[in-house]
Amino acid sequence: MTVTTADHVLSRDQIIWAFGPELEPVLEVEPGETVTFQTNDCFTGQITSEDDLVTSIDFGRVNSATGPVAVRGAEPGDSLVAEILDVRPVEVGFACLIPGFGQLIDLVASPVTRLFRVEDGWIEMNERVRFPARPMVGVVGVATDGETLTNGLAGRHGGNLDNHLHGKGARIFFPVRQEGGLFAVGDMHASMGDGEICFTGVEIAGEVDIRFELLKGKQATWPVTELEDRWVAHATAEEYDDALKLCSEEAARLLVDQWGFTIEDAFIFLSVACDAGVAQACKPAPGFGTIARFAIPKLDATPGPFRS
Repeated sequence: MTVTTADHVLSRDQIIWAFGPELEPVLEVEPGETVTFQTNDCFTGQITSEDDLVTSIDFGRVNSATGPVAVRGAEPGDSLVAEILDVRPVEVGFACLIPGFGQLIDLVASPVTRLFRVEDGWIEMNERVRFPARPMVGVVGVATDGETLTNGLAGRHGGNLDNHLHGKGARIFFPVRQEGGLFAVGDMHASMGDGEICFTGVEIAGEVDIRFELLKGKQATWPVTELEDRWVAHATAEEYDDALKLCSEEAARLLVDQWGFTIEDAFIFLSVACDAGVAQACKPAPGFGTIARFAIPKLDATPGPFRS
């Protein structure tokens, strides 16, 4: 991994297993400062070979997130902006088939573990299959305003959003619900497809560089991501139809409140110019929902999620 200059570094030993309202920061930073987060793979080092199967691991050690970091001046009603400057995976990752998990599980033998070599921007699956790396982070979130949710779950605070768009260059606006925001990140993937239908991407350890900013007095209900050419609303529910409805309502609310659309025009615009999608759709167990997203292109009329 290349080494970058950051204002602070957090080790992969400084972790949380859930997002709740009573998180205590391990670091406090000023807006504009950068933190390098060293992250574990999703199973916290329990899988190191293809002989290691998920049926033998401790599921209490899943999806650790490094942090949390408080940002000075972040107050409820603000948005904490986390800009992903770089995502640097290590050289070996893995994917698993987990008994009972995923849309094709009835057709395959399980459990199965596959190792992947990650080098020079490419991932080698086997001697025939090689594809570009797309490093991103699955768990990104802030403290909640009520219930405590394990890092396997997504919600209005973020959490296990599992959105492959959350790689280098993404700016994620988190609704601040506790003083300081209290941000943590983990669950890196060297690559993950939309849906993540077997419940793993190329799970891997690594480092993530995050620069923090604040947007005072404005926030969405869920995290909203800004990319170079579009911005993306999120929502989660048990079924995709319900998640898409929530996500559509969130996107429409931003179009109306920030950019002066009527609700009728927002409805039509989302249908004719924007893209509904899915981040994760595996739903392996009760409580795990489907994560929907809606991408709005950056146009003169819709240059970002929030009016400055």
